[in-house]
Amino acid sequence: MHPKLTTEVLKRRAVVYIRQSSPGQVVHNLESQRRQYGLADPARQLGFHEAQVIDEDLGRSGSGKVERPGFDHLVAEVCCGEVGAVLCIEASRLARNGRDWHHLIELCGLVRTVVIDPDGVYDPCILNDRLLLGLKGAMSEFELNLLRQRSLEAIRQKARRGELQFRLPVGF
Repeated sequence: MHPKLTTEVLKRRAVVYIRQSSPGQVVHNLESQRRQYGLADPARQLGFHEAQVIDEDLGRSGSGKVERPGFDHLVAEVCCGEVGAVLCIEASRLARNGRDWHHLIELCGLVRTVVIDPDGVYDPCILNDRLLLGLKGAMSEFELNLLRQRSLEAIRQKARRGELQFRLPVGF
């Protein structure tokens, strides 16, 4: 038994949060879905009797620019104090913006909910774990901004060469 998975934590249910960023990923990246849905089994192996899956955000970005009813559902479940652990395959599946990430981690700390990913079990009440969670969230946010920056620069390069093409909105 893992020392951070106390009897108090294991009495509550584990929640597996599943998200993919775009409808295209939902259709074409089935391995990611399998990996995410598969987290319910390790939750049971760790000692949780119940593993709830929240998958309402398939096809929704975690950037903070679109509504995510699944994330809101996750936050509400955590706030009720009935969730012992939140499982994800990586931090970026939970949130790609600091506001959502740090809000969730703060709430987890308040109700003593741990966060579990393939690298470990993190208790937001423990200073070092909170630091690692903060770094994971910051890296996820940085990664998204880096991808945006690369895409914008590629568009600018095409425009400079006169090769940028796009469809005009209907009516123009």
